[in-house]
Amino acid sequence: MFNKDRWNEILEVMSSNVVRTIATAFGVGWGIFILIILLAAGKGLENGIRQDFNGVATNTMFMWTETTSMAYAGLPEGRTFNFKLSDVELLRQNIPELRIISPRNSIRLEEGDNVVRGTETGRYRVFGDYPEIIEQNPMYVAHGRFFNHNDIKEKRKVVVIGNRIREELYEEDEEVLGTYLKISGINFMVVGTYKEKTSNGGGENSERQIFMPFTTFSQAFNRADNVGWMAITAKDGSSISNLTEKIVNTVKQSRKVHPKDERAIGFFDLYEQFNRVQSLFGALRFVAYFVGILVLISGIIGVSNIMLIVIKERTKEIGIRRALGENPWSIRLQILMESVFLTIMSGMIGIIFGALSIYGINILLDSVGPVDMFLNPSVSLGVVVSALLILVVSGLLAGFLPANSAIKVRPIEALRTE
Repeated sequence: MFNKDRWNEILEVMSSNVVRTIATAFGVGWGIFILIILLAAGKGLENGIRQDFNGVATNTMFMWTETTSMAYAGLPEGRTFNFKLSDVELLRQNIPELRIISPRNSIRLEEGDNVVRGTETGRYRVFGDYPEIIEQNPMYVAHGRFFNHNDIKEKRKVVVIGNRIREELYEEDEEVLGTYLKISGINFMVVGTYKEKTSNGGGENSERQIFMPFTTFSQAFNRADNVGWMAITAKDGSSISNLTEKIVNTVKQSRKVHPKDERAIGFFDLYEQFNRVQSLFGALRFVAYFVGILVLISGIIGVSNIMLIVIKERTKEIGIRRALGENPWSIRLQILMESVFLTIMSGMIGIIFGALSIYGINILLDSVGPVDMFLNPSVSLGVVVSALLILVVSGLLAGFLPANSAIKVRPIEALRTE
């Protein structure tokens, strides 16, 4: 296989008709190039979508109250109601598979600014939460601290603000910690600022929210023990999707809602949506491989056809070698090596151009800034190794028929060929 004369012969065959060799190689190289680009594009989309889930506890559901559609236990149809803090404790006792249950309240934004800081004002969403909410939201403390359970217990008037709020209400080098904001006419001390973990952000509410202890919110804005909605996260090893029905039925019983009333309680299963996205990634990879391999097959067919033409042109040469006693397997090996060499060289060129294209795309993305749902397109080393294996197998398949055709030629008939 590593005979110098054999490799010299391969190079001579490839260089005898350069235009034909290049045209043949283009099909294989283009197929690998398309495969690499499609996989990189799919990975870029996957990275972008995963970035949106970065820092989010994906095994989570959100639950809120709506209007009842059925009368029950002496209560009328069309009734509005609220969750209570007692419902949170009830869920903890009845469903041990739950890791975090975060009761939440918020101020609904109306017209006009609701936050004042000196001469600066702004209109921001304000949340009353428990400290665990930071484990369920894609955010982290950038400066200072997040509120804790002592703040909850003592109902301290402290808040954590988004980085965009700091930029809008404060001077660039001004210290934020220890300052006061007036929210709906009530003063609160800033103890920390947060940033979002997602890099593409930029939404209307991105880092423009205010968080305070749930108990402080309830007291300041007269919410008593009412709960606007809940963020509920299951423990590792438990699926929140499998627990959803039990969770909803538990609060239905507590709030005296008909067990068959499907409209009284709304919920959003983030875990189910995340699994759908995961399935989408798998489908994208399948399509990329399917399309890329189809294009590659067309190139391989071209290689096989060209090898048949080459065998036809070398019929007399093969006849002489057979007449001189060369083993048929040696001739077959020669043809297969020529086919594999041409295929691998073509594919490597396709891989190189694919890698350069991906590198260029990443430079372009870095220069223009983050693009929504598309981040860092790339292919792994495993993909490159798989592509090389595909090339070797393809080269063998492309040379198999021509090789068999070559050894079937009878020496006496080959010698008569002009």
